Amino acid sequence: MITVLRSTWPLLGGVMLLMIGNGMVGTLLGVRGALEGFDSFSLSLIMSAYFLGFLASARVTPALIARVGHVRVFAAFASIISACFILFPAIPNEIAWFAMRVMVGFCFCAVYIVAESWLNEASDNATRGKALSAYMIMQLLGIILAQGLLNAAPIEGYILFIVTSVLVSVSFAPILLSVSPAPVFAAAKRMTLRQLYETSPLGVMAIFALGMVFSACFGMSGVYGAAMEMSVPQISIFVGAIYFGALLTQYPIGWISDRIDRRVLIIIVSVIGAAAGALGVAAGDRFAVQAIAALIFGGMSMPLYSLVLAYTNDYLEHDQMAGASGGVLFVNGVGAVVGAPLLGAMMDRVGPWVFFVFCGTALAAIALYALYRMTQRPAPSVADTMPYAAVLPQATPVALEATSEVVIELSEAEPEDVSTGSSEHPSAA
Repeated sequence: MITVLRSTWPLLGGVMLLMIGNGMVGTLLGVRGALEGFDSFSLSLIMSAYFLGFLASARVTPALIARVGHVRVFAAFASIISACFILFPAIPNEIAWFAMRVMVGFCFCAVYIVAESWLNEASDNATRGKALSAYMIMQLLGIILAQGLLNAAPIEGYILFIVTSVLVSVSFAPILLSVSPAPVFAAAKRMTLRQLYETSPLGVMAIFALGMVFSACFGMSGVYGAAMEMSVPQISIFVGAIYFGALLTQYPIGWISDRIDRRVLIIIVSVIGAAAGALGVAAGDRFAVQAIAALIFGGMSMPLYSLVLAYTNDYLEHDQMAGASGGVLFVNGVGAVVGAPLLGAMMDRVGPWVFFVFCGTALAAIALYALYRMTQRPAPSVADTMPYAAVLPQATPVALEATSEVVIELSEAEPEDVSTGSSEHPSAA
């Protein structure tokens, strides 16, 4: 890992700056929008716009890179992100925020694709897994650190938006000055959604539900905090707890998943996450209990995405894995686009406390469906399953396909290497 960090730290440092800016604005807009008088449903549409842009960019950006190259795509879209961050407080209008949020989502997906392409190119088969693992850790740390920066200046002014814009602008330097243009990204042949569903019904349904959950956590947790009349420090702790929980549990869950029937673990993790949602509802306005619920919920829901991907890979041939990533990304993106507005409408109609009800119900549904699927076909033997690889729900096609390469490489290793090096599986990606 030290060797990987030594060779890729400028790129990873730039990615962390990008994530600090992205994570900070995601929470900031929820709080600032409430101050501007936007209702929860309007804010949910604004938040879902990010995922709409992200989903569109995943289809368009590879062709754009082929035409103009990685450096130009990165510089152009990162500049647009920086400009949008400045414009949010200058144009406090729902339609303008929606349009800019679409653009921000589109551009962030593009810069992620470029960064991940460079990272993949800078790695070989021996180091790619550790490089992707370091990349995921930097993403989580960036989002966690972003919540602390919310307390650096008043929410009402421009300063915090300026800070996010500067962070994104500064991220250009270490990335653009330390890497060479990567080869043109070529997408793998896609599996159809029908083929993917027939291969793994639980995988498709769970990924859709987790898309809804991720849009709630990434887009609506700040809105929930503002609606519950939390202070800005409390909101930053609440949102940060979700991602800190993911950082704590990602690898232990991965270690366990390589040793038991993954459907059993999916049920256990989902039930614990649903129970955390119930705890959040029962907490009322007791902030300490809400923060604990957020920590547990994040620790279960975020790694569950990787767990479901690993389970889906168990039923795919090696040459199908990269192609399946497009379907996974699409299903997750649709869930994210649908999830935030549905939650926003429920919060306006029922109350902000329904945030935890929504998230907990989604995980409970995954647990119930996994239980049903256990009656439909037997689990593969542990020896025949694919290694677990940690990846975040906002992964682009490049990250998903690179993760597939790592999984295939590990699965083809000697059995004794895999069994004695299971601690390496989580560090695979």
